[in-house]
Amino acid sequence: MSKILVDTCIWSEVLRRKEPSPAIAATLAKLLRDLRAVLIGPVRQEILSGLSDEEKFLKLKKLLSCLPDAGIATEDYELAAQYANMCRRKGIQGSAVDFLICAVAVRNNFIIYTVDRDFEHYQTILPITLWGE
Repeated sequence: MSKILVDTCIWSEVLRRKEPSPAIAATLAKLLRDLRAVLIGPVRQEILSGLSDEEKFLKLKKLLSCLPDAGIATEDYELAAQYANMCRRKGIQGSAVDFLICAVAVRNNFIIYTVDRDFEHYQTILPITLWGE
């Protein structure tokens, strides 16, 4: 059973919104129960960034502490840069973290769970698999 690399937008939807999408919350809960959800350090950083309330930050940090980060190798950063260049040549822009997610997912055969439509554009060029296909 494939592991699922969960993008920042999913974690934020479930952990930071007052009324998260029931469908997204249920899917994330199932992935966590089945031990299929994967987190990487840069996504953890994005989830925790921007919280002005220290108490909320500490609570969220503690909640996430039960999930170890999947390893990121030097080759992942190199592949992420290559992916960014490939996409840019085709007129598709993206963030460094997005391309790192793609690289880690490809190297580890992870599926990406996101609602960020940018990944649909990346998928036209990169060999990524998105959740729900």
